Amino acid sequence: MTDLATRVKEVWATLHEMPEVGFEEVKTSAFLADALRAAGYQVQTGVGGTGVVGVLDSGNPGPVLALRADMDALGHMVEGKPCAIHSCGHDAHSAMVLTVAEELARKGIERGKLKILFQPAEEKLFGALRVIEDGAIDDVEMVVGIHLRPIQEARSGQATPALYHGASYIMEATIHGLTAHGARPHLGINAIDAAAAAVNAVNAIHMNPTIPATVKVTKLHAGGAALNAIPDKAVMALDLRSQDNGLMDDLIKKTTRAIEAAAATVGATAEVKVSGGCPAAEYDKDMVELAKEAITAVLGPDGLLAPITTPGGEDFHFFVKHKPSIKAAYIGLGADAAPGLHHQEMKFNPDALINGVNILLYMVDKLVGIRA
Repeated sequence: MTDLATRVKEVWATLHEMPEVGFEEVKTSAFLADALRAAGYQVQTGVGGTGVVGVLDSGNPGPVLALRADMDALGHMVEGKPCAIHSCGHDAHSAMVLTVAEELARKGIERGKLKILFQPAEEKLFGALRVIEDGAIDDVEMVVGIHLRPIQEARSGQATPALYHGASYIMEATIHGLTAHGARPHLGINAIDAAAAAVNAVNAIHMNPTIPATVKVTKLHAGGAALNAIPDKAVMALDLRSQDNGLMDDLIKKTTRAIEAAAATVGATAEVKVSGGCPAAEYDKDMVELAKEAITAVLGPDGLLAPITTPGGEDFHFFVKHKPSIKAAYIGLGADAAPGLHHQEMKFNPDALINGVNILLYMVDKLVGIRA
């Protein structure tokens, strides 16, 4: 029998050689599905597009626990050519969760059900929504995720029991004015004037200073081929961030009102919409405490880091937003990942993956029991 440390590195090496971007994880999902079937799981494929769900039923009453791993790679340009690279460690996440799944199938669980969820398209920030739409978490009561952290946050032999991602949303606004000859501006409504007013209005938005929250204009296009005409259209994009979901809701409302009102000051109109994004982290206190216990048991007290707050986004948090009764935890694992996540040259220490495997096994044992 292959030991777990060897197995997790073998799986990672295999997945690392088949990087596929979101909703194109065909080889990846086939490999993971075949491995789950071989281990004895009931397997469903095509979940949310290319996702895979495996179910291990103890046959006894108990909770439904899900272990979730994202599996998509990122698109990069290397020497002028597009390619997919596992530069965020999703191959490592899937390797850890598959290794845990195989060990649990070999030993069995004492109560309830275990669901293994290999989720597509996390980098697109709506892969979780697609698996939710396909019913993947309808019966789930607890869910645990895990993610490698950059070396600046965690080293090998360290882990955090809670990674607090912020809410991250993109808004778009189209401002409509009225075209006119440049010699007769009084007959038109200059969309650029309206956009400039909207930018200033957005910059004047103030939120609760005790909770991180920002909104900034990230794109502004206006005007056409004729340089002597009053432009009748401007298009804006905005990036919104907050560490609190309620505050994000307020920020979206304030941003919408600011743009609409600013455009109206010069007689223009604005169509404002939220075009994408994901919510902030909301974890169950007891699950976080269990994650602390697991990290301490596996890595010792020196390996336990404090919870980490990051403005980055993660679509894992749609699970709780969609189903607030779910008890969630999300572990950040140190593996000396450098120079940073999403860098095309990102490397990490594969020897650290066994730490993630053992932390997850500890949590599963406490939540549904592992047979001896």
